[in-house]
This record gives sequence, C-alpha cells and structure tokens, in this order.
Amino acid sequence: MSKGLFIVFEGVDGAGSSTQAQLLQNYFTQINQKSIISPEPSDGPIGKLLREFLGGRNDFNNQDLYDQQMAYLFAADRHYHLYNNFNGVYSLRSKNIHVISTRYYFSSLAYNGKNEKDYDFICLLNQKFPPPDLVIYLDIPVDLALERMCDRPLKEIYETKEKLIKVRERFQEIFANYPHKMLKIDARENPQKIHGEIINYLEKWNLSN
Repeated sequence: MSKGLFIVFEGVDGAGSSTQAQLLQNYFTQINQKSIISPEPSDGPIGKLLREFLGGRNDFNNQDLYDQQMAYLFAADRHYHLYNNFNGVYSLRSKNIHVISTRYYFSSLAYNGKNEKDYDFICLLNQKFPPPDLVIYLDIPVDLALERMCDRPLKEIYETKEKLIKVRERFQEIFANYPHKMLKIDARENPQKIHGEIINYLEKWNLSN
C-alpha cells in the first residue's frame, strides 16, 4: 500500500462511531500498520471554537444566523483538518498512515441541512472536499442512540430526539445516492460483531485491489 487510507465513520450521536474507530485503530496496530484517530471537529483552533458552540455557547439571537455560523466554522475546520501540514489528513496519508475520522462533510449535511435552502448552502461550502476512501455508516434507531447517551455528563446541542430523528432521515437520504465506496452497518449489533463486519470488508477490499 503506497499511502494511508482515509476512513470515515458516520451516524447519529450514540451510533458507536468512537468505539468502532478505536477498534479499527487497534486492528491496524495488530497488523503493523500505522493509523491515527482524527475526529471532526479537529483539535485545531477552529475546532476548539466549534466545541464551545456545540457545548451550548450561542452569540446569536437568530437561529438561522447561528446555523450559518456553524456551517462556516465546520467547513473552515474541515479545510484545516484535511490540509494542515502538522497533522492534516493528506500529510498523514503521504506518510503511509491511515486516518480514521469520526464525522466528515456528511455530518454537516445531515445535522445542518434542515431544509433545501440550507442543504444547498452546505453543499456549496463543502463541494471541493474530496470523498474519503471509505465511509462506514452506522445506522441505529434514535431511541436506542439516546439510551446509549443517557450517561454522558455533557450533552451537545444536537442531542435531542426531535433533531436526531431528522438527522437520521437525512443520513439515509444522503447515503441512498452516494456514488463512492461505502459500507452500511446495522449499529444495533454487538460492537465486536460490527467490528468483524468492518474488518471482513476491509480485507476483501484489499485483496481485490
């Protein structure tokens, strides 16, 4: 393999993407391949600001202006995440390091594209970002996702049943027409079983390349 893979996990909050990202990194370590978990928002300066807003900070009285700000910030942070020379996705891949990300532009479309106008606006902001080598969509019913999140000490602004139902619907629409390499998994299953499905897919994929 000449360069590392860019693998993205997507799904509503509580789908298990962080768990599966860690299991995948452990797998790469076991087969002596370097990898790094690099989630969005990133650990860069824009990503840190994003986490403040996701934690509840809101400097706007108008919800539409707030949502626009979030869309701009996510796009700017995504650019940094991909292209910065320190730990950007492309810098790491060039060193033959796999990059495992929880969330990418699909989440911006699903979480912030609440109507056709907003969806088109977010598509415009993200149109130049390349698709990952593989996106793994973890699909889970919202009630189960919320049950898994009940012990979290801090809730993000999007972690409500009403919002997550709409987010899941948008994810399903996005991936129903997605033209690139994708693996959809029923995230109700045991984490180890899900991990096994992912590894089986990766191993068959590598054999066919």
